[in-house]
Amino acid sequence: MSTDSSKAAVPVIGEGMTLGVIGAGVMGRTLIRGMIASGIPQDRLWAGDKNGSACDEAGNLLKIPVEAEYQARVPSADVILLCVKPGDAPAVMAALRNAGLRRETLLISILAGVATDRLESLLGTENPVVRAMPNTPAIVGEGMTVVCRGRYASKADLDRAKRIFDGVGICLPIDEIHFNAITALSGSGPAYQYLIMEALADAGVRVGLPRHLALTLVAQTALGAAKMVLDTGRHPASLRDDVTTPAGCTIGGLLMLEDGRIRSVLARAVEEATKIAAHLGAAPSKISETAGAQRAGH
Repeated sequence: MSTDSSKAAVPVIGEGMTLGVIGAGVMGRTLIRGMIASGIPQDRLWAGDKNGSACDEAGNLLKIPVEAEYQARVPSADVILLCVKPGDAPAVMAALRNAGLRRETLLISILAGVATDRLESLLGTENPVVRAMPNTPAIVGEGMTVVCRGRYASKADLDRAKRIFDGVGICLPIDEIHFNAITALSGSGPAYQYLIMEALADAGVRVGLPRHLALTLVAQTALGAAKMVLDTGRHPASLRDDVTTPAGCTIGGLLMLEDGRIRSVLARAVEEATKIAAHLGAAPSKISETAGAQRAGH
């Protein structure tokens, strides 16, 4: 069966159903905008947030119902996106269960560090669960998201989730074993890029460029370099060689970066972030055990 016919057979939202987003923060709003842009009717979307002011702000911006007391909408939801903080997972899952969540409702979680089996355990039902890890460039339609399915989710469920995140960038299905590393690399990755761009722009100011010009040069160069990698499929080292002429200024600059151990520093940053991601959504008892082992020197 072709991808198009598969999409037609399994709509993102079933007939007569709604899609809810729990957590009306930056990412929740971004995903709602992406769904509206992809053709999902606004009258079939709703959101909930524990913060009343966030509800008012999101409702005014998105023109959909956004409520602190959203429980009455849960039974009619075909899909629910969880866009809350990892520590809020137990309370939200209990609220959904107590609100009459249907067994067929697909739950899609973007909670960093919270594995599918943890979500299923908190929920205590056999609902299909899909885990996703997007990043903030989704705000401008250039997000990088990965998805995986839990024990009770089907390939069709995974496809429905993927189409939601396709609306805000690129989405790839990936084995859950890689999620902590992906959280550290692409989830946290924009922050690394911003730090690098800030440093390069400061360097441009240091050699005499106006700050706005320096930042524009750096940002567009980063955008162009990324597009070269994605569009050409060539290895970054090969593309770097195209810029590096014998005895030129580029090789001199690269040598200074290598002297500063830039490769090692970036690798260590991802390694440290991966370790932290592994503990973000752990149960309190697991966190205590880990802390105790670290104090014991294990």
